[in-house]
Amino acid sequence: MVMIEATNHSAAYTLFESLNNRGTPLTAIDLIKNLLLAKLELAGNESIDYYFTRWQAILENIGDDYSVQERFFRHNYNAFRRSLNKPFTSPIDTRQFPLGTLATRSNMLDIYEHIITKDPHNFIDELTCNSELYSKILVHDSDSMSNTLRDSYQQLSRVQGTPSYLLLLYLEKESATLGITETDIADIAQFLTIYFVRRNLTDVPPTRDLTRIFMSIIDDIEQNNIRGSLVAEAIKTRLKSGLASDVVFEEKLRGDIYAYNYDVARFILCKLAESGMTRETTVDLWKRNNNGVYIWTIEHILPEGENIPEAWVDMIADGDSQKAKEIQSQCVHTFGNLTITGYNSTLSNKTFIEKRDRQDREGNYIGYKNGLNLNKDVASQDDWTSIKIGARTDSLVSDILRMFAV
Repeated sequence: MVMIEATNHSAAYTLFESLNNRGTPLTAIDLIKNLLLAKLELAGNESIDYYFTRWQAILENIGDDYSVQERFFRHNYNAFRRSLNKPFTSPIDTRQFPLGTLATRSNMLDIYEHIITKDPHNFIDELTCNSELYSKILVHDSDSMSNTLRDSYQQLSRVQGTPSYLLLLYLEKESATLGITETDIADIAQFLTIYFVRRNLTDVPPTRDLTRIFMSIIDDIEQNNIRGSLVAEAIKTRLKSGLASDVVFEEKLRGDIYAYNYDVARFILCKLAESGMTRETTVDLWKRNNNGVYIWTIEHILPEGENIPEAWVDMIADGDSQKAKEIQSQCVHTFGNLTITGYNSTLSNKTFIEKRDRQDREGNYIGYKNGLNLNKDVASQDDWTSIKIGARTDSLVSDILRMFAV
């Protein structure tokens, strides 16, 4: 046996990564747990089993996905870094954030080692509370919130707005102090969805700046003692100032949206389709199959494949295959040529009329006459040309600009 002593858990983590590269390495979360349980056992009156049960409850709140667990621990520090750093300031160390200005993957373990060592009991109490709030944002705990707030959080997740969860965690925790209600938080989450549609499509501001932006918003709220309705106003004003202009946003919407950002394209198409649904015609466009894959996917009306079917060449280019390829390259991935279907594989390269009128064995329309408002203009056509694709792009982009206006 060889015993190697490490000066702290951060060093131990590095050591385990080096020695354990052929086995299952200990993660930062594992080491945080080990340190926390060790400190609690030494300083507490309860058994180690009691504290382990509490730790398991925290993980149940945030789920089994390690990337989500790690993100929670980073968000937890970045959202509350002011209060977490207060016990570590002194006349000798006058830095505002002696533990670090930002929690990252590389320094997260070191930060939490100091916090746990200082007060393990307070740490597990705060972590339990904050993990329960994070569970709401993840929509793991949907019974404790209104339908409006749950739907707002779901939409934000679908548009990949997770960088904003640190701000929402702060708002959930400090809502009473800030004088804001669940309705206010839902309104902010709805704005964040619009924000991320525009940001994720234009890449403005860049991804690397997002965490610091949301942390700076928290700083502004605390430093300026912003309260009540002014909280949402301050958040929206700050975020709007960093977005790309409407001109840039529209330019991206008119481009090859499918090729550029599939996830944003699908989200927008689903929102357009949902906007035309009624209680009788509602369809869950976010349902997944047993493999976790969305059942409803993006369908290219004019096929995207390299070998354009002859019927399509005749329709869009009067039989000129070279011209058909040029038209395809110009508009196949634009909004005007995209829709949502639950039967993508059955439509594939069929002719336009076959796609439009396709039915299942029971006689239900599964093509463009499937009842989705998104397909209404397509279902009424007898052919599909570059002119009609361009006109539909104009119409959809106009709707999108209104739907995601700031």
